[in-house]
Amino acid sequence: MAASSSFCSQRTLPLRTPSHSHSKLSSRHSLVRLPASGSYSYPSPYLYSESNNYCSGTRAAKIGLKASATPAAPVMDQTSSSSPAVSTVVEVDLGDRSYPIYIGSGLLDQPQLLQRHVHGKQVLVVTNTTIAPLYLDKTIWALTDRNPNVKVESVILPDGEQYKNMETLMKVFDKAIESRMDRRCTFVALGGGVIGDMCGYAAASYLRGVNFIQIPTTVMAQVDSSVGGKTGINHRLGKNLIGAFYQPQCVLVDIDTLNTLPDRELASGLAEVIKYGLIRDAEFFEWQEKNMQALMARDSRAFTYAIKCSCENKAQVVSLDELESGLRATLNLGHTFGHAIETGFGYGQWLHGEAVAAGMVMAVDMSRRLGWIDDSLVKRVLNILQQAKLPTAPPESMTVDMFKSVMAVDKKVADGLLRLILLKGPLGSCVFTGEYDRQALDDTLRAFCKS
Repeated sequence: MAASSSFCSQRTLPLRTPSHSHSKLSSRHSLVRLPASGSYSYPSPYLYSESNNYCSGTRAAKIGLKASATPAAPVMDQTSSSSPAVSTVVEVDLGDRSYPIYIGSGLLDQPQLLQRHVHGKQVLVVTNTTIAPLYLDKTIWALTDRNPNVKVESVILPDGEQYKNMETLMKVFDKAIESRMDRRCTFVALGGGVIGDMCGYAAASYLRGVNFIQIPTTVMAQVDSSVGGKTGINHRLGKNLIGAFYQPQCVLVDIDTLNTLPDRELASGLAEVIKYGLIRDAEFFEWQEKNMQALMARDSRAFTYAIKCSCENKAQVVSLDELESGLRATLNLGHTFGHAIETGFGYGQWLHGEAVAAGMVMAVDMSRRLGWIDDSLVKRVLNILQQAKLPTAPPESMTVDMFKSVMAVDKKVADGLLRLILLKGPLGSCVFTGEYDRQALDDTLRAFCKS
């Protein structure tokens, strides 16, 4: 890997002005338990198929998922035009707490999908100032169409990562209590990852637990944060340090909501899509390399395929390790570095996916320094992130001390030992470990920071 100056020169976005809102005017636009100091090796379980139907029923069967029989997306020509998406369902298998992820176009126009998961007569929709004008009325209609016994209330929160805190969370509790929501009520998260995390945590806490539904409206939420039951809020000293594992009744991914998503938010979500390929799905990563331009152009077939594959990957991991005892931590490639950027630079200054992208480059750099991957994989990671218009280095204001200070309180620290997710071996393989040369970490931090 190149020296420090090379990393800074590869930054693709200045990213100094926060932008969180959707805009209609946007351009095209068996549990695994590990000792605290141990390591977990996570090779890819997939083999190449002879066809390009990477997310075919055969592939889904290999990873033990229940999925509807849906034609797989082919490897697409970069100039292919958008076409109607085909709905599909991915099941998160958690025994009596299993739930479906519905993926497709126009799902908010199908009220039966939501209504089958509402068990009481009261619903509280939690959304924000950006999403409410776009999708709140449609969501209320979907919940109440030919269903007059259901009463829907809503609470509209300010938009942005900087509001993912206890003060804002109390607004949800205030509305629920004022509306006399009972134990059979359902909370509905309508928005991106911030709304999903806060609504889920509120649902886990209100009356010691009520039902909730996820309706994610950003790429980030659709491929990652809405799936798996991680909920919570930030603390000034660290991201997501306060929260709970709490599973939804269902996740409804209407890809039409991406039509109002700004380009920057769309790119941010693609960081998580890229992550799945790097840590466990080489075929999916190679598909992304061929189709990143289709994703950037918002091709509906490409996005339906990418969301489906991402959700399949996460669903399998969550099914095996719901409470992140070891295996699930591998989903956090780049997140330890990325969370340090978000906390140190200020919540909301960089989008989560932007910070994760820079964090992945740092994790890849450290993996190379340890001799666990070769230079060709480093170049492929840089190339695909640049194609997605994501940053490949942290903000210039981040220092080594800032990284170390925040990383010291990361959730993956155990018995004073910082455990990291790093790539090791061929594409699609990674480890979650505290057994690494500390000098490699120091060298990586110095390569990316001025001091």
